[in-house]
Amino acid sequence: MEWILDILSQHSALQAVIILSMICACGLALGKVKILGISLGVTFVFFTGILLGHLGLSIDGQVLLYAEDFGLAIFVYALGVQVGPGFFSSLRKSGVSLTMLALLVVLLGTAFTIAMPAMFHVKLTDAIGIMCGATTNTPALGAAQQTLAQLHQPTSGAALGCALTYPLGVVGVILAILFMHKTVVHKSDIVTSGQEQHDQTYIAAYHVENPGIFGKKVGELASISGAQFIISRLWRGGKVSIPSSDTVLNEGDRLLVITNDDSSATMQVLFGEQEKTDFNKDDIDWNAIDSKLVSRRILVTRPNMNGKRLGDLKLRNHFGVNVTRIFRNGMRLLATPDLHILLGDRITVVGEEASIANVEKILGNAVKDLDEPNLISIFIGLTIGLLVGLIPIAIPGIGTPVRLGLAGGPIIIGILMGAYGPRLHMVTYTTQSANLMMRSLGLSMYLACLGLDSGRDFFATVMRPEGLTWILSGFLLTVIPVLIVGIMALKLMKIDFGTICGMLCGAMANPMALDYALDSLKSDRASVAYTTVYPLCMFVRVILAQLILLAFL
Repeated sequence: MEWILDILSQHSALQAVIILSMICACGLALGKVKILGISLGVTFVFFTGILLGHLGLSIDGQVLLYAEDFGLAIFVYALGVQVGPGFFSSLRKSGVSLTMLALLVVLLGTAFTIAMPAMFHVKLTDAIGIMCGATTNTPALGAAQQTLAQLHQPTSGAALGCALTYPLGVVGVILAILFMHKTVVHKSDIVTSGQEQHDQTYIAAYHVENPGIFGKKVGELASISGAQFIISRLWRGGKVSIPSSDTVLNEGDRLLVITNDDSSATMQVLFGEQEKTDFNKDDIDWNAIDSKLVSRRILVTRPNMNGKRLGDLKLRNHFGVNVTRIFRNGMRLLATPDLHILLGDRITVVGEEASIANVEKILGNAVKDLDEPNLISIFIGLTIGLLVGLIPIAIPGIGTPVRLGLAGGPIIIGILMGAYGPRLHMVTYTTQSANLMMRSLGLSMYLACLGLDSGRDFFATVMRPEGLTWILSGFLLTVIPVLIVGIMALKLMKIDFGTICGMLCGAMANPMALDYALDSLKSDRASVAYTTVYPLCMFVRVILAQLILLAFL
């Protein structure tokens, strides 16, 4: 028994690994416990570290700093890579209005933080920590601590402020969502999974009845309509075929058309009568539609296909098949010629059996090839992200330059690598489970180190009068911006409640509240909105945490 105590008390690399592993294991186990249907999840790692730090456990300061920084960098980079492929497309659609609302949440919280020293008589350095905890934004705390170290200011107050306000930061968003749900939300404001569109495509069958397109080639119709669409099948005289851009349409032809979800009305004007059959249901048996053609999803697993334009493959010319849709990150995308395909995409191909077999050889379709992540691109991305985080950014009126730091640099490079890395033929694909493993490992390491470092003075701070003031001010900083923006989006902008919940959780960097919203609303819209606003709000808070300190200290 004595040798175990010696190992835990004597600083060494082995002792650090044992203590951090013990904190993570206990915290993650406790995170599975739900109270009134609510779980704090990985946050319990933080509290376990605080408890063991309070009991006197510690590790070498340099090892603690290394593990904390490395864990934070891994977490934010993996998050950036995960959301990167759909980040910019989300911004181009409804993401603009959602992003503006989320930024309003951030700005209201920032204004409250700046006013906190005057309102509650707390130090600005402590107020920054309270803001980070109230918004459950640990990367912002990391950036603030780095800035305080540059300014030769103590960092313990910010860490303690975050530790005290983090629990109510999690619960506060959930309580605000619950309050809105019970008081101001009507049934018509909630879109359930059965009602929502899960993708960006729309499929329908049409009869060619428009005299204006009789005798026109399929390739000419895009310029006539101004819309993007793909004709998957053409029935004429009892026979089915796959049309090409040179196929001439005749009166009475029957077409199966895939287009964007907002172009369905345009298709009816262009072609003619739409059939009543709903081809957008998940249980459609595409191979039963006709006996000659086969529809199959092919998984892109060959690295040389990564980042190529779909039109450059010329699958229609070489193999006589049509590519209709691409499944990526849970979304169905229209297979336009300009779309860049990525490793892990599932491409829907329509054609004869032998032709599809040849396409499989080109694209790969070998699931085992994707099981091993490309560690080279991960470490290259981390290196670039950390270097970008060190670049000083001069802002007029502020004497000390701003740096993106360990949190801002890797998440920006992660987003760019996920979005544009394939176009440079860099294999950035990782399976969802591998990415989740990286994020969970990094966040657990960071929270364990943060809690262990804060534990020595945590309970003493809670028992002081200012401790209760910190908790109260943090709770108000959490709830007030969420309620103001949430009610405004619901009543004035008429956004559905599921999307509002996801936007609010993303603005507050609160995945635990997102889990609650998904469980209670039974809708996937919250997760889409969360992904849309989370990276930008995370980045803005990281920058604002530094700017406040540089401008007002």
